[in-house]
Amino acid sequence: MLVKRNVVTLLMVAALASFTALPATAQERIPVVATFSILGDLVSRVGGDRIDLTTLVGPDGDGHVYSPTPADARRVAEARLVVTNGLEFEGWIDRLIASSGTDAKVIAASDSIAAIAEEEDEDDDTGHDHGHAKGHSHGHSHGHDRKDAHNHSHDHAQGRDHAGHEHGEFDPHAWQDVDNVKAYVANIRDALVEIDPEGAEAYAENAEGYLAELADLEKDIEAAVASIPEDRRKVITTHDAFAYFSRAYGLEFIAPQGVSTESEASARDVGEIIRQIRELGVRAVFVENISDPRLIERISAETGAQVGGTLYSDALSPPEGPAGTYIEMMRHNIRVLSEALAS
Repeated sequence: MLVKRNVVTLLMVAALASFTALPATAQERIPVVATFSILGDLVSRVGGDRIDLTTLVGPDGDGHVYSPTPADARRVAEARLVVTNGLEFEGWIDRLIASSGTDAKVIAASDSIAAIAEEEDEDDDTGHDHGHAKGHSHGHSHGHDRKDAHNHSHDHAQGRDHAGHEHGEFDPHAWQDVDNVKAYVANIRDALVEIDPEGAEAYAENAEGYLAELADLEKDIEAAVASIPEDRRKVITTHDAFAYFSRAYGLEFIAPQGVSTESEASARDVGEIIRQIRELGVRAVFVENISDPRLIERISAETGAQVGGTLYSDALSPPEGPAGTYIEMMRHNIRVLSEALAS
C-alpha cells in the first residue's frame, strides 16, 4: 500500500508540474474585453488561445448607439485588458469603465494613427463627400505619411467625459483603411505583451502572420479599385463611415447622415444627395448592415440608381455570413462595390 501511495503521489506531482508548465491555452486564459465586433476579431487574431475574449457589441450591432448592460460592467470589472477603438467611437465606454471599477489596462487601438478631423469631412454642401486616394494628388498630400491628417492619441484611462453618444473632433471609422488596422494590431500586440509577458512570443507571431494577410488584402483592394473606371468611382451610402477608405483607395463616398448613425438626415441633405446622383450619373447606391435601408431605398426610387448591395461599415456579420471577420468584411465590400460600379 505504501508503494501504491508513493506512486500515486509521484504521478500527482508530475501532473501538477506539467500543468503549471502549460501555456494559457490549458490554464486560465487572460480575460480581455473588446468593444465591438470588428475590434473583437482583431484582438482574437493577436491574442489567440491565450485570451478569453468578450466582445460587447456583437455582429450587426451598432456601436454608435449601444447601451451597456450590467453584465457588460461585470465583464469589464473582471478584465485585465479593455480594448476600445478610441476617437470617441464608443461614447458610452468611459462611463462603463468608471462604473465597473475595473483595474484593467485600457487602450485605444487607434492610438498613433493619422486621424481625419471631422471638419475635413465637410467638403461639399451635404458635408459628407470624400474622394482622396493614396498616391493621388487632390490638392493635399496623401498616402502613408498622412500629412493632411492629424496624429491622434487618446487615453480612456484619463476619464474624458462624453455627452451622450456624440463623437468628438475626429472621424472614428479608421478601420476602413487597412494601413490603420496594421497600427491597431501593433497596439493590441503591445498591450497584450505588457499584461502577459510570458505570451510575448506567441503574440508577436500571431501579429506578424496577420499583418502579412493585411498586406495582401490591401493590394487586392487597390487592384479592385483600379479596375473601376474613374468616372464611376462615386458611392452613395447611408452614413458617413467610409472617409478613411476614400482617402486610402480613391472612391468618393457621399452620405446623407453624419459619422454617427444617431444623427438623422435632414430633408435638405437628402434632396442634395438626390440632386448629386442625377447630376453625376451615379449608378448605384448601397445600404449598410447597421442602418435602416428605407432611406437608401427611397433615394433609389427617386433617382433610378440601383441598390448595389449591402456594405458592412461598423460591424461584422455573424460568423456564417459574408463578413464574419475583418478581412472577409473588406473583401466583401470591395467585391460588392466593384460588381456594382465596374459593370
